[in-house]
Amino acid sequence: MMLRRGFILFLPRLVGLLVVACCSMSIVYMLACTPKGDNQQLALPRVHSPTVKEGYEAILQEREEQHRNYIISLKKQIAQLKAELQGRTEQLKNMQNQYPDSLDIRLDHSKPEKAQANLLAFLRSQVDKAEVHSGVKLSTEYAAVPFESFTLQKVYQLETGLTRHPEEKPVRKDKRDELIEVIELAVGSLNKPDGVSKAKPHVYTAADFVEGIYRTEKNKGTLYELTFKGDAKHQFKKIVLFRPFGPVMKVKNENVNMADTLVNVIVPLAKRVSKFRQFMQNFREAGIQQDGRIHLTVVYFGKEQMNEVKSILENTSRSANFKNFTFIQLNEEFSRGKGLDVGARFWKGNNVVLFFCDVDIYFTAEFLNSCRLNTQPGKKVFYPVLFSQYNPSIIYGDHDSIPSLEQQLIIKKETGFWRDFGFGMTCQYRSDFINIGGFDLDIKGWGGEDVHLYRKYLHSNLMVIRTPVRGLFHLWHEKQCLDELTPEQYKMCMQSKAMNEASHGQLGMLVFKQEIETHLHRQKLSSKKT
Repeated sequence: MMLRRGFILFLPRLVGLLVVACCSMSIVYMLACTPKGDNQQLALPRVHSPTVKEGYEAILQEREEQHRNYIISLKKQIAQLKAELQGRTEQLKNMQNQYPDSLDIRLDHSKPEKAQANLLAFLRSQVDKAEVHSGVKLSTEYAAVPFESFTLQKVYQLETGLTRHPEEKPVRKDKRDELIEVIELAVGSLNKPDGVSKAKPHVYTAADFVEGIYRTEKNKGTLYELTFKGDAKHQFKKIVLFRPFGPVMKVKNENVNMADTLVNVIVPLAKRVSKFRQFMQNFREAGIQQDGRIHLTVVYFGKEQMNEVKSILENTSRSANFKNFTFIQLNEEFSRGKGLDVGARFWKGNNVVLFFCDVDIYFTAEFLNSCRLNTQPGKKVFYPVLFSQYNPSIIYGDHDSIPSLEQQLIIKKETGFWRDFGFGMTCQYRSDFINIGGFDLDIKGWGGEDVHLYRKYLHSNLMVIRTPVRGLFHLWHEKQCLDELTPEQYKMCMQSKAMNEASHGQLGMLVFKQEIETHLHRQKLSSKKT
């Protein structure tokens, strides 16, 4: 009973306290929510004022507007954060994926920003893979990728290319443009203000370039290290540039049907019956029996030994049931260019692939397919680099130990060399040969006509395919350079003769043969004494 009476007495006090607290909170709320003017607070409306209702409504409406704007701002920030987070996630995935195979890269052109990010990430990974910041372990001394050095005037190269010069002014336009671009880029980079030094900067030019080295890793890119003169004696500026190679991209995917593509082999000839017999044996095996889509045109100069040559042709025709051959006889002095030109123009059928060939050439059926695949009318001509055989008597020594011809045709540095200075064996469609103007018929005798035709193609819009091939061989034969040749032709002939005999090492053994035999004789005497 006492507890109940105490609670009843305390209840009015509690209600009074709650009313005071509510009033206090209302006053604080109105003070906090009252909008401010430029320099002072707006006065609260008086309780007994006739505008009290309108004042509170205005205050609440303004406060509501402020909250609405704040919510809109938050939503925008959240959207921006989501977009940035998504971009960072994609970038992280790209960086984590080091693209072990460049074919795995998919450049989605419907999303250019993503495609660009993927490509940039790949190019950066190329720098990490290449020997730019540190070396890599190599298995042998031959695995190192050598640098080539260059100045403003010259390039000093290990891979001499078709010019065969260890140093040269860059002949190929792509190499010349590449090095000019790199030097200009380096100069521009050196002249960029660093934003730190307040001293007057040194303005670099190409004249300050001292030397550079560069090397290309075929699947990664090209590294350039360039040295420039510094601000004082014995001081230099060094800049390292890297041109990363992009991912492999599919350009074309097509079916190529060569079932009905005929190759017309044109051979100019004068005498040389034994060589022609050997040639026809190879032609029968590779051309008639294995390939079957082939025609032979022989252009013979003079009448001496002509009947023997025609007899070989007729015997092959009967035994192999082969009718696709043409024999043309010219009563004039031998001219390789004239013979090939006459043979090409004599053809009256549909457009055909012409293979200009010599009687001392050995080819395989695989090469005939390469001939077809690397030619295209109006677009491509084929200039294979054949493998030239050294003198078998020097290579194998004793005559009795010389193996058969097929066993000799092995591509090794001891047995021959790539004949990269020769342009006589070539495949092209007849239409391209006619449109380019054919051979220069003023050139007589040996050499020169092939280079002239090659240059015509280079100066045209046709693509020239120049590559070593494994199925085309030049058989060794003793070469005679005639006195009636022009000085330039005679020089070319003698150079070709020297190249044909043997390798440097083999020729060196012949030069020092006496010295070697003397040494061996002394060794033998010394061993007997002991």
